[in-house]
Amino acid sequence: MDWKFFLYRVLRAIVMAFYGIFKPYKIIGRENIPDGAAVVCANHTSFDDPFYMAFAVPVKYHLCLMAKQELFKIKPLGWLLKGIGTFPVNREAADLNAIKCALRVLKEEKKLGIFPEGTRTHADGEVSPKAGAVRLAEKSGAPIIPMYIPRRKRFFRRNIIVVGKPILLDRSRRLSREDLEQIADELMDKIARLGETVMVREGA
Repeated sequence: MDWKFFLYRVLRAIVMAFYGIFKPYKIIGRENIPDGAAVVCANHTSFDDPFYMAFAVPVKYHLCLMAKQELFKIKPLGWLLKGIGTFPVNREAADLNAIKCALRVLKEEKKLGIFPEGTRTHADGEVSPKAGAVRLAEKSGAPIIPMYIPRRKRFFRRNIIVVGKPILLDRSRRLSREDLEQIADELMDKIARLGETVMVREGA
C-alpha cells in the first residue's frame, strides 16, 4: 500500500469537511485535469490556497505540493507534510534536491502542485513569477494546469476555484532563460484571466 497516498486521502477528506462548512467552494473546469503527470500552478494569497488546490484535483490523483522549507522545521507539521508527499524547497537558492523530488513525482505520474509566485501576494503582478514550474514541465514533458484561487476567501459563502485547460510546451528545442521567464509571465496572466470567470459568475 502507498501509505503517503492513504494518509493524503484521509487528511484531505477531514479538511474538506471543515472547509465544506466554514469556507465552502465550487470547482469550475475540473474536467481539464488530465490523467497522468501534470504541473498544477495557481496564484497564492493565503494559507488556504494549498487546501483549495487539493480540493480541485480529483482524489484519485495524488497531489504532491512543493512547500517552503521553513514549514518543515515546525514539528509535527514537518512530519505530517512529508507523510502526505509534500516536499521542501529552498526559495532563496537553486534547490537541486527539490528539483529531483519534483521530477520524481512527475515520473510517478502524480500531480505536482506549485505556486509560481513563490510567496503569498496581495495583488496580481506584485512579484515576478519564478520559472521553475515551467522548467519542470519542459524537462518532464508534463502539461501545466493553470488554476485560479480567489484572493478573498469568504466564510459561509461559496468560493469559486477555476481550472484552466492544459498548457503543453514546445519541446522541439531547449528553452532559454528568457523563454522560461516569458512563459511564466504568460502563465500568471492566464491564471489571472481565469479569475474573470469568478467575477462574471458573482455578478450574475
